[in-house]
Amino acid sequence: MKLSLRVRAQPEVNLTSLIDVVFLLLIFFMVSTSFVKQSQINISLPQADSSTVVEEPLEQIDIMITMTGTYFVNGRELINNRPETIRNALQKVSIGRSNMPMIISADANAKHQYVITVMDVAGRLGFTHISIATVNDPVE
Repeated sequence: MKLSLRVRAQPEVNLTSLIDVVFLLLIFFMVSTSFVKQSQINISLPQADSSTVVEEPLEQIDIMITMTGTYFVNGRELINNRPETIRNALQKVSIGRSNMPMIISADANAKHQYVITVMDVAGRLGFTHISIATVNDPVE
């Protein structure tokens, strides 16, 4: 019995249809992508004339606001967060002097309404020197 070896035909992979699909996808993504030019505003920021450190005034009002809405006026916790309580605390600390500087510092997760409430009460009492404390990002 004589067995003959058949030559196997190599299978052909037709890449034409695959290339067509890739080109169609490329064209689709190019057409569907929106190219939006961001509007830019040029702002000229003021620069300091010197690098001297300005000393803080000795008398100031520090208001701290926690994440849960608890208020601290000069380190003392208020019994509740009602505007009347804040007003009474500010009047007591300032002794009627509305020209004292006030610094408001709030937790990053505190509601914005807590800060607005303090600013509103302070504005109604006549405080005009109100600052909001910020934290600088650590330099890496």
